[in-house]
Amino acid sequence: MLEEVQSNYGRLKLYINGEYVNSKTETWGKAYNPAKDEVIAEVPFSTKDEVRQAIQSAQEAFEKWREVPVTQRIQYLFELKNKLEEYSETIARIVTQNHGKTIQEARGDMRRTIENVETAIAIVYTLAKGEHLDQVSQDVDESTVREPLGVFGIITPFNFPTMVPFWFIPYAIVLGDTVVVKPSEITPVPMDFITKIFEEIKLPKGVINVVHGAKDVVDELLSNKLIQGVTFVGSTRVGKYIYENAGKYGKKAIVQAGAKNFIVVMPDADLNKAIPSIVSAFFGNAGQRCLAAANLVAVGNVYDEIKRKFVEASKQLRIGYGLDENVDMGPVVTKDAKKRIMSYIDKGIEEGAKLLLDGRNVKVPDYPNGYFLGPTIFDEVTPEMTIAREEIFGPVASIIHVRDIDEAIDMINRSEYGNAASIFTTSGYYARKFRREVNAGNIGINIGIAAPMAFFPFGGRKESFFGVLHGQIDSVEFFTDKKVVISRW
Repeated sequence: MLEEVQSNYGRLKLYINGEYVNSKTETWGKAYNPAKDEVIAEVPFSTKDEVRQAIQSAQEAFEKWREVPVTQRIQYLFELKNKLEEYSETIARIVTQNHGKTIQEARGDMRRTIENVETAIAIVYTLAKGEHLDQVSQDVDESTVREPLGVFGIITPFNFPTMVPFWFIPYAIVLGDTVVVKPSEITPVPMDFITKIFEEIKLPKGVINVVHGAKDVVDELLSNKLIQGVTFVGSTRVGKYIYENAGKYGKKAIVQAGAKNFIVVMPDADLNKAIPSIVSAFFGNAGQRCLAAANLVAVGNVYDEIKRKFVEASKQLRIGYGLDENVDMGPVVTKDAKKRIMSYIDKGIEEGAKLLLDGRNVKVPDYPNGYFLGPTIFDEVTPEMTIAREEIFGPVASIIHVRDIDEAIDMINRSEYGNAASIFTTSGYYARKFRREVNAGNIGINIGIAAPMAFFPFGGRKESFFGVLHGQIDSVEFFTDKKVVISRW
């Protein structure tokens, strides 16, 4: 039985070649519980040699792992799924403890984590199969076989410390590749716990390695000749850097980047059904997710009513420590995140937006040191304002009033981002027009958060995505290559 949730996890170790390794680094970071402003772990910033050891371990493991029959590889995933189910509640509580999101949100993350393992199991027998065509020419047959490529680097964000790594890990290993995972240095504790599951299921040494750190670790993953490709989810600024350098070093890359997502509400929308979904879209996860709503676009005469109901419902959200089952919204992830978000609120006021709900002075008596912000809502926002254009990544909503759906779609398409957009309407015509004309990768129709299931790709366009293949099921193509075999007998 693994350890349960602790108040402090001490100095985290690296996981290299199936062994826990004390880092020799002189640079250590701190992982916090953001609801309490308490250190819960120390994080090693791995040395270059340690990252190279992890990569070499993965390379040596790959030579053996690729020869393991796929039917045997799948058995490890079955065991992994069962263990993730067994420890799901514990891991969810650690996610809340390290990140700050509510326990309900963390449980949802774990469900999506497990669904990606299930999908990886399912697709390896279907999408991963080869194709064969007899008699393409006289006595000539032609076929394709899908083969693993080697070692991949997986660079993960702070906001989904279990779900996002599992957009990639199960697909890579079931297809015969090996990985080096770099969790966020802000929320490394959940993945540290999950490495113990790799131990429990007796996954062969070196198939999965975990190193900690920041830019230096990323740079080694990008430049090392043994790495075949990298995956990244995070900000556009860092995403561009990773994508450019992946190209420079000849690596494959999946880069899911930043966002500025829109929710459009039409005059015919059923607001009683829409409001709970809209409030959750803006303030779930304290606004710290790439699918979070940022701009609420009120079309025509729905403006006054949607504004009133949105503010009223947002005021009812209970702010506190996410492990309290009654809490609706937890803190933001770090002190610096809180400062940055507050600077955007100041900027909105400076540029002339009207503050309808101010979350800057929210008080949580039991946790006076936590990094709490309440829901913040601006009105009279124009598309040119900073708060309407830039990714804030916090619980800040901007209300924008437009005349009609064409103006709304035009505004969405002028955004530099293209991650997600949603519409609330009872009209099939408006829904179809929105779906076809909006240039974004994930479209919601009467859905606040357009989050794809594991067996669909996680979309993204414009500055929200760099590459050809997306996360989740698309990574089957990413982690393999097709070899064409042409034979004459």
